[in-house]
Parts: sequence; C-alpha cells; structure tokens
Amino acid sequence: MSDILRYHAEQLFAHELEELKKQDQEKRPHNWLLSPQSVVTYLIGGKLKNGFEVTPKYIGSRRLMEISVATLATDRALLLYGLPGTAKSWVSEHLAAGISGDSTMIIQGTAGTSEESIRYGWNYARLLAEGPSKNALVETPVMRAMQDGKLVRIEELTRIGADVQDTLITILSEKTLPIPELNSEIQATKGFNVIATANNRDKGVNELSSALKRRFNTVILPMPDSMEEEIDIVRRRVESFEKIMDLPAEKPALEEIRRIVTIFRELRNGVTLDGKTKLKSPGATLSTAEAISVVNSGLALAAYFGDGTLKAADLAAGIIGAVVKDPVQDKLVWQEYLETVVKTRDEWKDVYRACRDLV
Repeated sequence: MSDILRYHAEQLFAHELEELKKQDQEKRPHNWLLSPQSVVTYLIGGKLKNGFEVTPKYIGSRRLMEISVATLATDRALLLYGLPGTAKSWVSEHLAAGISGDSTMIIQGTAGTSEESIRYGWNYARLLAEGPSKNALVETPVMRAMQDGKLVRIEELTRIGADVQDTLITILSEKTLPIPELNSEIQATKGFNVIATANNRDKGVNELSSALKRRFNTVILPMPDSMEEEIDIVRRRVESFEKIMDLPAEKPALEEIRRIVTIFRELRNGVTLDGKTKLKSPGATLSTAEAISVVNSGLALAAYFGDGTLKAADLAAGIIGAVVKDPVQDKLVWQEYLETVVKTRDEWKDVYRACRDLV
C-alpha cells in the first residue's frame, strides 16, 4: 500500500469514514454508507461527540455541500459546474466515498468517449462464439452502479459528444438501461445515482441539451471567496502531496503560499488586492488547483536541486508556466504585472529577480 501513488478517497480517509459510521445515529438512505448529515460532516469537517476530529475535504460553503448531498438522496442526478480548478472532481470523489464507500465507478469524459463506454460493450470473442448473451456483455461503471445501488461519477461531461451525452437521458429518467440485443434491461437498485462534473471554459466543450439539463440539479462551485480560504486550501493540499511523495524538503512557509495566491488572485480579478491598480488578465484560469501545482513543483525543485527550503527561485518557473499559456498575449500581461506590481513591493524583490531572469 505504501508504494501506491494515489489512494482513493475511501482508502485515504478510511479511519474517518469508519469513525463517522460508528457515531452515526441518523437515518441512512438505502445503500448509503453514512447518513446525509454525516456525509456533510465528512466533507466539511468537524468534531464528533467523542472528540474525534474529521478533517475538511472541501473548504467553502456548507450549504452547497448540503444541497449536493440532499440532491443525491432524491432521484435527481447532480451536476457540479464551475470554472476549471474549483474542486469539482475532488468533491465528486469524496461524495462517492462518503455515500457509497466506493469512488472508483468513474467514466472520464473525453472527445473520444463512446456510447458503449456509458451503456455497455461486448466481448467480441464470446459474441462471435455464442451470439448475444449475458456472458458476452462488458459491464460499464454505469451498469455496475445501477446493479449495486451505488454512485457513478462522470467527469468532464461537456467534453463528451452531444449524441453520446444523451445516452444518459433514459438512464436518468427511467432508471433503466435497455439491452435490446437481449430483449432485457437493467433496473437501477436503490442508492444508484449520477454525479457529473462540467465546465464551460475549455475549448471543445459540448453544451448539454435542454432535455439532459432537466435531469440534473446543478450546483455551481465558486472560486474561494477570501484570500485566507484559498491559502488554507493550498496549504492543506500541498502538505498532503508532500506526505505522499515523501519529498526531502521542509514544509513550505505560509508566506510563500500567500505570495503565489496573491499573484493568482490579482491577475484573475484584474486588480491588485488594495484595489488601487487595474491589471490585464491572462487567458489562463489561474485557479486554486494551478496554485497547488506551482507550489508542489517548487517543492520538488527545492528538494532535489536546492537546499530543501522553498524559495522564490523554485517557484518562478511554475508561476510563469501557469500564467503564460499564450506566448504573445499572456507574456505581455505577465511582463506588465511584473514591472508595475511585483517590482514595487519591497518584500517581493526575490520574486521579481527570479521571474525576471526567466522571462
């Protein structure tokens, strides 16, 4: 287990799920691991009656998590919608872990996702030898989730072609999966539902049809409201990464994380934190997820090519890589920010020098 690069949520937080299950006194919907109240506690964090501390998985509005969990307790599917990097996939995984105890039933949406990836496929050797039969069926995560009464996750739903997206309409409306070749169907067991994630910023996005939208309750996950909230998210996720990767580096100083978050928030919002200087924004999203990635990359540089202490020089390349996606327009935006904002901050001289040397 120690050699696994990335644990599933139900593995990583198994002790918390087990403790919540022991302490859970509320009514649980059919086939749910925890009650809706305990699922929200698992997501938001808190202290149980026996003093056990549950770590927060989502730092943000509790009400949004309550709406998400309540939706999944009905026959409505859940669509987590928002800009890239707003923790949609992270929340989706932990919802599945807290509700079904299994976050592995997942379909990763791409431009190449086919109808067979959602409905079912065939073992063609058996199909040729035996003809259409139940044994020749290749079950998809959707089919298994329907049979077992669990949640299935569909990541990046809008990356899937519109004709393939609409395969979900019958599943969501009738809670059945027809298999016309066998003149039969799979009927969903109680506990089955769908969590989908989507964003509208990436190129190649396929809009959802009105018919499909009506089958989902949409919850929009926003960017972190406050500076401190975003810093806390980055700190927690970076510490988790550092522990898993076992990097020979010191924990990043909070001040370094603050500087990264400040740069991203100012460029994202088009104005400095004090509101005095208007800025041009680059084409990149500059989400919290990007900030986490920059700090993680800096930690690796500091660990293996530095003295183990995270410095501005270790972060500079990551910052520029995150901001400058268009080598012409974004580079001009970054250079202007570097000269008019970063250069004027006395405590940021090291950031200015490190970034200037790479531009």
